[in-house]
Amino acid sequence: MSETTPSYENADLIARFYEAFSRLDAEAMAACYTEDVLFSDPVFGELRGRQAGDMWRMLTSRAKEFSVTFDQIRADERTGAAHWVARYLFTQTGRTVVDDIQARFVFRDGKICEHHDSFDLWRWSRQALGAKGALLGWTPMVQNAIRAQAHKGLKAFQASQ
Repeated sequence: MSETTPSYENADLIARFYEAFSRLDAEAMAACYTEDVLFSDPVFGELRGRQAGDMWRMLTSRAKEFSVTFDQIRADERTGAAHWVARYLFTQTGRTVVDDIQARFVFRDGKICEHHDSFDLWRWSRQALGAKGALLGWTPMVQNAIRAQAHKGLKAFQASQ
């Protein structure tokens, strides 16, 4: 596709991505990305290319009591956005997390070449970690530990594939 991809096609692409997520279909999610996609969020930081798809493969393969809803999809020929909410059991603590996320996208050749999720990591840590997250989840020490654990999990997942 060219730079003149109609905006409704990019909006449909975002919807397809989240519909696949709701089915826990990481392969369909990764198929929405360019090979050199740049993904970022407060937990994983920046992931590129296959790493982004592997993150979704890991998360969907481990999902427990999972649901996702999405709305507010907007897109033009180059950029897009959506709001989504994931509800799941954080298995490390057995606590339910409701993650409220704003997503921004950049498109190229009919696919997503950039995907940036933003959410409140302290809010997430309060839900996922309980008292420790509520008391210390705002600190760089705890947030960096959360990031390190996420990267360790992703590397272990990739090594097992």
